Amino acid sequence: MKAIDLHTHTCKSDGSYTPTELVDYAIEKGLAAVAITDHDTTEGLNEALSHAADLKEKCLPSVEVVPGIEFSTKYENQDVHVVGLFIAYDSPMFKQALADFVDSRTNRNRKMCENLRGAGIDITYEKLRARYPDSVITRAHYASYLFEKGYVKSRQDAFSQYLGDHTKYFVPREKVTPVQAVKLILHAGGIPILAHPPLYHMGNDRLDKLTASLKAEGLMGIEAFYSTYNNQDIRDMQRLAAKYNLLFSGGSDFHGTNKPGLDLGCGYGKLFVPEDLLAKMKIRLANLK
Repeated sequence: MKAIDLHTHTCKSDGSYTPTELVDYAIEKGLAAVAITDHDTTEGLNEALSHAADLKEKCLPSVEVVPGIEFSTKYENQDVHVVGLFIAYDSPMFKQALADFVDSRTNRNRKMCENLRGAGIDITYEKLRARYPDSVITRAHYASYLFEKGYVKSRQDAFSQYLGDHTKYFVPREKVTPVQAVKLILHAGGIPILAHPPLYHMGNDRLDKLTASLKAEGLMGIEAFYSTYNNQDIRDMQRLAAKYNLLFSGGSDFHGTNKPGLDLGCGYGKLFVPEDLLAKMKIRLANLK
């Protein structure tokens, strides 16, 4: 059975690979399918899907590309991510919602640039956009900018000195709730997945409460496989999924060179997401129609 990877990022958010490069790498890795789930954007999906289709039409090795997104949401003052798979990303309603997210992120970025200029850093939102065209600007882009311009010794230093949540320069962005993300994905005909729950460190009872509340709103899956999971994490997530009749999902959270050592399909070397999970998702979608 082949592997799949249902959680990846391209340069359209905070990854380093172009959508075309990511598709080619998925083929090189022998994956049966790859989902592109950039943060709060679908800008890379047309390119990836078109490239995979062109390869298939030419009878060249190809890979199934699953159109997806990863929403950054806020739950009780904590970041929680919701992945959407098989989304109808070209629907007018979905595109308008994403435009609203972009407006919110832009306002936040302008304020952060203003704060950093107060620290003597030569930065503007326009300079960031010019340096990283066609990307959704995230703190990872700030870190790269500060490092490349010599303001910090490493990208990690950029977060500790300037970009971390508790620094005086940080500006929080208004975020949707997990429930809103789940509903938006459902309205786009997709499968909402609760991403990497062990990373939230919220405790079993609180995680169970979150999962139950999202299930009531239409949550359909949970990441049972992820690059940093140990065996206990996998068992816990599978048990939680079984309790609420949720599909298993999984992925590497691949970011290319922006996450050194973390590879597509296999994470840090032990990840394996079986392709039969995708078939079960398609059956669930078909039953909803």
